Amino acid sequence: MFVCTLLTDPANPSLDPALIDNLRNAWGGGDVQWLAVDEAAAFSLERVPDNRWDVWADLQALGVDLVIAPMERRRKKMLIADMDSTMIQQECIDELADVAGFGDRVKAITARAMNGELDFEAAIRERVGLLKDLPQSVIGDVLATRITMMPGGSTLLATMKAHGAYAALVSGGFTAFTSAVAAHLGFDENRANTLLAEAGVLTGEVRRPILGQQAKVDALEEISARLGIGEVDVLAVGDGANDLGMLARAGMGVALHAKPAVAARCDVRVNFGDLTALLYLQGYARSEFVSA
Repeated sequence: MFVCTLLTDPANPSLDPALIDNLRNAWGGGDVQWLAVDEAAAFSLERVPDNRWDVWADLQALGVDLVIAPMERRRKKMLIADMDSTMIQQECIDELADVAGFGDRVKAITARAMNGELDFEAAIRERVGLLKDLPQSVIGDVLATRITMMPGGSTLLATMKAHGAYAALVSGGFTAFTSAVAAHLGFDENRANTLLAEAGVLTGEVRRPILGQQAKVDALEEISARLGIGEVDVLAVGDGANDLGMLARAGMGVALHAKPAVAARCDVRVNFGDLTALLYLQGYARSEFVSA
């Protein structure tokens, strides 16, 4: 048994009941459950329809996300999340580079690396090298003035944790940022790369080994094993090429506002919803959301 979930932008909810009914009838689905009025709805399916992606493309033009996933073990026991452009709205290294005067150059490298066009480790070494001699104190300034949380993140964490889930923030970014973001949102642990500094100044180097795609997969394996849960019980979310491994391994891997090359390789794509979409995908109604 499967469940079809339809979502739209919570800042401008516009999910048409007639559209839901027409799709349910065409696909022979079960009764419609409204998870949030005008924003999210779901119905059961016996099988995945052959024209799934054609319908998905039509709905994208209307600002609607469509996700079909197994009904069994729908609510997950663990969340593993990327940080940059996933739990926060920025790429931390781009913000640091902007302060250092290399913003445009680094943003171009980041975009290509996240789309899978460049080797991740080589790209991070090149970008970090441009931060050489930047005062370490700039990290705190960037955190305070340039970093904003992705909408819905605190509600996602609070709701899943209220139902017993464990949350890990695993980033190809830097511990100076993940530690602050994890504490703010309520993650149970965080893993990332470490920027090296001497006498209060960045050296332009990052501690080895560099945490890349495989390290995220390793984190998923290690943490789920430690918790005694199966990988099917894990919800992973990310947007970049270095997230593909963990998105593929998790019971549900969500490409959130992802780079085109990443979204193309994921069956669960959220392009219009915010992080609360991950709750709807697990069958939580808005009335069940927990405020942080």
